[in-house]
Amino acid sequence: MDRVKQLDLASLSVREVNQFLHGELPGSDIQRVEISNPNGMHSIAAGLDCEVAVEILGHAGYFIAGMNQLARVTVRGNVGWSVAENIMSGSVRVKGHASQCAASSGHGGLVVIEGDASSRCGVSMKGCDIVVGGSVGHFSAFMAQAGTLVVCGDAGPNLGDSLYEATIYVQGKIHSLGADARQEEMEGADVERVSRLLADAEIDCDAGQFKRVASARSLYHWNAEAHQEY
Repeated sequence: MDRVKQLDLASLSVREVNQFLHGELPGSDIQRVEISNPNGMHSIAAGLDCEVAVEILGHAGYFIAGMNQLARVTVRGNVGWSVAENIMSGSVRVKGHASQCAASSGHGGLVVIEGDASSRCGVSMKGCDIVVGGSVGHFSAFMAQAGTLVVCGDAGPNLGDSLYEATIYVQGKIHSLGADARQEEMEGADVERVSRLLADAEIDCDAGQFKRVASARSLYHWNAEAHQEY
C-alpha cells in the first residue's frame, strides 16, 4: 500500500507545504501527497523534483506545479494562470478548466487539461506535450518552439501565431490562424502521434478527426521587403 501524506492548507501556509515537498519528501518512503483546502491559493507544489504523486483537492490559483520535474500532479478542480509553467518532466493534470498561459515555456513532460484552457495555452512551449479535452482561447501556442498541442474542442483566434517547430492538432473549429501558421495534411504518423497522446491523457477521441497546424517557416529569415506583414 502506498504511504500517503496529508497536508491541509486550512492550517498550513503554502510556504510550509512547499517546504515539506522540497525538503522532507525527497528520500522518504512517501509515495503520494494529498493537499486539501487549496481555496484558490497560488504556487502550490511548485518546483517539485522527485517521483511522487501529488493530488490537490480543490480549485487552485496561479503557477500551480510550476517547474515540475518527475512528479505526477493532479488538480481536482480549476486552476488560474500558468499552471505547469516551465514543466521539465513528469505530468500535470487538471480535472477542470485552466486560465491563461497553461504550460507556458514547457520543456518536457505531459500536461492534461480535461476541461477548457483560456488564451495563450502553450505559449513559447519548448518540448512539452499538452492535451486539452475542451477548447483553447486566442493566441494559443504563440511562439511555440517545440512539442505538441492537442485540442479536442475548438481553437480561438490567431492559433499558432509565430509558430516554430511545434505541431498543433485540433479536432473542432479553428477560428483563425496566426502569422506563419498553416493547416497541413494529416498523415499516418500524425494519427499515431495524436492517438498516443490521447491514450496517455486518458481522453477518448478519434485521432483521425484532427487537423494538423504547423509553421509555414516564412518568419525564419528577416525579409526587409515584407514591411512587417507576413
